Amino acid sequence: MNTLFLLLSVQAAMGAFDNLWHHELEARLPHRTSARHELALHAAREAIYGIVFFGLAWFEWRGAFAALLGTLLVAELCITLADFLEEDRTRRLPPLERLLHTLLTISYGIFLALMAPLLWTWVQLPTAMVLAPHGWVSWLFTAFAVGVWAWSIRNALAVWQLGGSARQPAASASASASASASAHTGSATGNGHLPRPAILVTGGTGFVGSALVAELVCHGERVIVLARDAVQARAHLGPAVWVVDTLEAIPPETPIDAVVNLAGARVLGMPWTAARRRELLDSRVNTTVAVVALMRRLHRPPRVLVSASAVGFYGASPDASMEPLDESAPPCPGEFQSDLCAAIEHEARRAEALGVRVVRLRLGVVLGHGGGAYPMQALSARLGLGAVLGHGRQPAPWVHLDDAVGLVRFAMANPEVQGPVNAVAPQAVTQATFARALAASFGRRVWMRVPGWPLRALLGEMSCLLLDGQNPVPHAALAHGYRFVHPQLEGALADLARPARAPRRQSPRI
Repeated sequence: MNTLFLLLSVQAAMGAFDNLWHHELEARLPHRTSARHELALHAAREAIYGIVFFGLAWFEWRGAFAALLGTLLVAELCITLADFLEEDRTRRLPPLERLLHTLLTISYGIFLALMAPLLWTWVQLPTAMVLAPHGWVSWLFTAFAVGVWAWSIRNALAVWQLGGSARQPAASASASASASASAHTGSATGNGHLPRPAILVTGGTGFVGSALVAELVCHGERVIVLARDAVQARAHLGPAVWVVDTLEAIPPETPIDAVVNLAGARVLGMPWTAARRRELLDSRVNTTVAVVALMRRLHRPPRVLVSASAVGFYGASPDASMEPLDESAPPCPGEFQSDLCAAIEHEARRAEALGVRVVRLRLGVVLGHGGGAYPMQALSARLGLGAVLGHGRQPAPWVHLDDAVGLVRFAMANPEVQGPVNAVAPQAVTQATFARALAASFGRRVWMRVPGWPLRALLGEMSCLLLDGQNPVPHAALAHGYRFVHPQLEGALADLARPARAPRRQSPRI
């Protein structure tokens, strides 16, 4: 049994890493409607693993119970094969995930080969579940079982929630799908009848991008999305959206009315090593360069480009200054976050030479379900683990997802909006105020304080995102008449504390 327990321990460790790193952090499966079938398979497999972990830890399965256990093991194998097919249908797996799946399959095959003789011995005995504990190993595997059962329930709940999100009225999607189809066939058939202008969204499968695309489709807009993984994007966004994995796939005669540039790797994550900085820079700047190159070869350039950067443009405020910064405030050369935003905006402004109205949207921390910083912060607050970071006086610029999407649509619709626009809520708060308000939205209090020095030592310059901050104000948005849906933090957090809902369908507020 020791060899079997060792193999199962390796299986549990690799499976936990695969779930956390690939499914949760990278692919964000619990937030993708297209992943609900894959998550259902995961939930079933994890439920079986929980039974196996707990059952082998404490019992000998004899007679008919041994046959039942064998059936469960074969069922797990069938579920895994079905999972492989579902993954190939809905998303493109990165090399590390494919390697890990191969190792998991080999490990499970060895486990089955060693388990088969034991099951054969047990099946010939009188039917009974005989208590057979293995000391501390039994308690370890009980913990494994509780963990995978909890993950199984979590995935089952995600399947239920995603199923609700998928049950949307089909009329607007059908109309948009027809328009999207005409984009593929209009010029190819030579009928001289071009489709109505489209909106091109880069980063359309990201947190803000997904919400924007969903709202545009709901309003009957024709949408083109640039995505690195076209298979996953098509499964996620549905037939109403034309998905391309390169802008070269868009013919020059395609009528594009507006471009929204949201592409880029996640800034808050791994430390800003040299390689990580290059990834962050390339993922944003190269896409912006490609967008402007597309505009040059289109027969008619788009009317407007809304290109997202961030309030990090203004640099950090180590002295915890709450001095308001409007769009005229300068950048801070030499700080990576400021240099990154400045580089994005520099490339976006090249479109102005083509007669394109360019709006440079400087986003604060976007709060919403399904991505960004809010879900993990909310989980910590629910568990009573909310914390003040450092001295807590650093400004914490924020904006609700409804307003992030609303500001993008407002910028597209309002011809007077041009240049930099701070996409932040009007109410300025400190990090301590934010942490306490978040905890209060769940009926909790903040008890902990995390000193700044370990965060700076661990995260390096990236710690400035947590410990310094800046206090931008939405001067341009308010001056042009934008009306915030969630101007106050308490109201925004109260809205988010309610169960996840479908994105609010709104028109630009002018």
